[in-house]
Amino acid sequence: MVGGGWCRRRRGPRSGRDATCRKREPLRRVGSSGERGGRGGRGGRVRRAAARLRLQLPHVARRHLSALCTRVRGSAPWRRWPIAFICDFLPVRALQPLANRVALYRSFPTRLLSRAWGRVNGVELPTWLRKPVYSLYIWTFGVNMQEAAVEDLRHYRNLGEFFRRRLKESARPLCSASCLVCPADGRIVHLGRVLNSEVEQVKGVTYSLENFLGPQDGRSNSTPGTSADCSFRDGLLTSPDNELFHVVVYLAPGDYHRFHSPADWTVALRRHFTGSLLSVSPGVAGRVKALFCLNERVALSGQWRHGFFCLTAVGATNVGSIRVYFDQELQTNAPGDKKGRFRDLHYAEGAEPAKGGVSLQRGQAVGEFNLGSTVVVLFEAPKNFAFSVKPGQTVRVGEGLGSL
Repeated sequence: MVGGGWCRRRRGPRSGRDATCRKREPLRRVGSSGERGGRGGRGGRVRRAAARLRLQLPHVARRHLSALCTRVRGSAPWRRWPIAFICDFLPVRALQPLANRVALYRSFPTRLLSRAWGRVNGVELPTWLRKPVYSLYIWTFGVNMQEAAVEDLRHYRNLGEFFRRRLKESARPLCSASCLVCPADGRIVHLGRVLNSEVEQVKGVTYSLENFLGPQDGRSNSTPGTSADCSFRDGLLTSPDNELFHVVVYLAPGDYHRFHSPADWTVALRRHFTGSLLSVSPGVAGRVKALFCLNERVALSGQWRHGFFCLTAVGATNVGSIRVYFDQELQTNAPGDKKGRFRDLHYAEGAEPAKGGVSLQRGQAVGEFNLGSTVVVLFEAPKNFAFSVKPGQTVRVGEGLGSL
């Protein structure tokens, strides 16, 4: 046999076939064990197949896959590797162009999926099943239950109650040296001054301030880049000596899911934008332009001692439910809502809850998410305002964000 086994050597003069077999003999003996027909041959075939696969994969795909493996292994704890790998690999990010991936992702029925997830969160679990289910979640995302007002896992009837758990009163002390405190537990994604009515959701990716907040004082939407668009930011300011600042806080699944008032201020308007429910994780926010303008959100606008102030709760996948404690009429991700519209409620014009708006104290609980999302704070302040936190920093409710 010439292809598979050993050649039989004939007696007498060497034939052409014998010479060929003798020439091929060293190639058939390749292997780590040095044995004829051993495991080294199969290992070599596997290595050659892997080499052919690498040649067939485009260079860009190999680079993305290598970066994916490095990120999954390096940045996240080992217990989160499967989740991180699934989140990055399901969109086939290494094999599709970015534009196609974004278009495909935006076509997903995220609102319907979020409503279905809300139903699952509301299902009451048997008492014997609560502790193992919640313990698995705690272990996966590193939840600190010692801060919870109720540490007994059997107390939470469903996943929704566990996600929206309250904390002990002493768990989040307020910073007395700062005029502005963090509204939620999470990570600072971006912060700074608002220039030319363009706000950064992550570094290098911006969105229009007017598209995010909607028209103010009867003004209509304008084209980004025009003089009218540049004046939108100036129209929000009450004093020419002030600047407009912003800070974005991202809430991960393992974080505390309630958001609080960052300052003493008065809410005059609630604006509910209906929209998509795309993921707001920094990885997705860096690829989808104007993501915060596409997603469903609730913007609370008003005044504080330095002028304009706005706190916006941005929804995300599986976070279709945004609740504001002092507004019982608010209902987000409702069936039949059309994307791209908004509804206003002027608290200053109604008899309830109070004429002149809703007064909030610094650190007061304002609302809650059904899992984790993003809080965007836009505020007017004197030009000498300085942030005391940096992008990428982990923060908790009540920590100081900056001072004058």
